[in-house]
Amino acid sequence: QVQLVESGGGLVQAGGSLRLSCAASGRTFSYHAMGWFRQAPGKEREFVAAINWSGGSTDYADTVKGRFTISRDNAKNAVYLQMNSLKPEDTAVYSCAARYAPDIRIRDYEYNSWGQGTQVTVSS
Repeated sequence: QVQLVESGGGLVQAGGSLRLSCAASGRTFSYHAMGWFRQAPGKEREFVAAINWSGGSTDYADTVKGRFTISRDNAKNAVYLQMNSLKPEDTAVYSCAARYAPDIRIRDYEYNSWGQGTQVTVSS
């Protein structure tokens, strides 16, 4: 397993941008597909974006497609989520997750390790 720590959350106005980072410990990071999920108050956790082990394949929820970009740097044991054109409905706690397999999945139960989450608040 890897340990994950997110950073980069905060308060931003609608239309603004944020870049979330997820730092991973462990020597097996490059063997993991990575995902970002979010959970708003009173709602279930939902898939946001995922990237395969090499960074060559990505997937996005329809609600963020064209606005968010997931990327990774295996040399730095890090995964990122660039969020542009933010909307108030993007407000949530964002968590990164690791899956000890090379391919992408969008179901949270298929991920083995989770970070503690970082709050993103988008004001209107």
